[in-house]
Amino acid sequence: MPGKGSDMTEHHLRLGNKAMVEQQYWNAVASRARDADGAFVYAVTTTGVYCRPSCPSRRPRRENVEFFPVPEAAERAGYRPCRRCRPERQQASDPAAERVRQACRLIDEALEEGVDGAPSLGRLAASVGTSAHQLQRLFKRKIGISPRAFADARRLARVKAGLRRGDGVAGALYDAGYGSSSRLYERSDAQLGMTPATYRKRGAGMTIGYTIAPCALGRVLVAATERGIAAVSLGAEDAALEAALREEYAAATLRRDDAALGPWVAAILAHLAGERPDLALPLDLQATSFQWRVWHELQRIPYGETASYAEIARRIGKPRAVRAVANACADNRAALVVPCHRVVRGDGAPGGYRWGAERKATLLAAEKQRAARR
Repeated sequence: MPGKGSDMTEHHLRLGNKAMVEQQYWNAVASRARDADGAFVYAVTTTGVYCRPSCPSRRPRRENVEFFPVPEAAERAGYRPCRRCRPERQQASDPAAERVRQACRLIDEALEEGVDGAPSLGRLAASVGTSAHQLQRLFKRKIGISPRAFADARRLARVKAGLRRGDGVAGALYDAGYGSSSRLYERSDAQLGMTPATYRKRGAGMTIGYTIAPCALGRVLVAATERGIAAVSLGAEDAALEAALREEYAAATLRRDDAALGPWVAAILAHLAGERPDLALPLDLQATSFQWRVWHELQRIPYGETASYAEIARRIGKPRAVRAVANACADNRAALVVPCHRVVRGDGAPGGYRWGAERKATLLAAEKQRAARR
């Protein structure tokens, strides 16, 4: 099976036997084969998440799965790593793939340090023990682009993330490793689709699809852009849920789209039924950098467990920001996906909840009971 993996796989692909190779990959996923870890990753189109072959999460439908030779290729396609199996941390079983991954890490480290420009191709090649020509070929084979294009894509993704969080244009640029604003503005039309300032204000031009469905807690509204979930709301009446969405996104174009959002609704309903503890769906929420830090920490709270507002404040390195953490929880617009219901008061009492204290108590009791049976 794919242990000798990658060389044979690429040979088959060059011969046009992609279907045969993908069937081998799917067999490994279906059997959760640990010996296939490192040979490839698989991504699920309905969740936006990619995993190791041995991931213990519920197996997806075959028609919703894509395969990638390295995690970086999956991320380039827009997928996020599974928080359960952590596929981005696995070592590639193929030495060539591992060289590519090492070079990707060096590029990311340079951007983290705010370096204006990634290391040169020659320096990258020397660092991973190969020639510049060979590294260029390996990158294009494994990821589909050159090291330089990969660095550009990573840098641009950092800019977009900063602008979506509400960071100022200058801060987003420098955090992403641009030494000057002109470096981004000169290519903004081709890469960003608009100038950075316009991108930051794109909330006024958002198109959001939404749907409403019955659930164990009454009614659930799911709204999303093409990038991810924009809102998940719980309530008793459709009209009230729609009105709240229109108030929240008053400048956006809203349209009902039951079919397109069906898979995400199904994932949320499965989560509510206890069939899918890890609800890792892509998000497209407007938020400050502090809110994102809090929400990411909330997503780390295990199913069936809780944490206090003070604990979350300590975990993000802001022990005195308990009130700010509580406000970030109250501002969360993606119920369940960002599980703010798992944050309780220091005395163990449930505390407040945007969608009602009774729903919060019901959620916590159900999760605790199901976790105890696992």
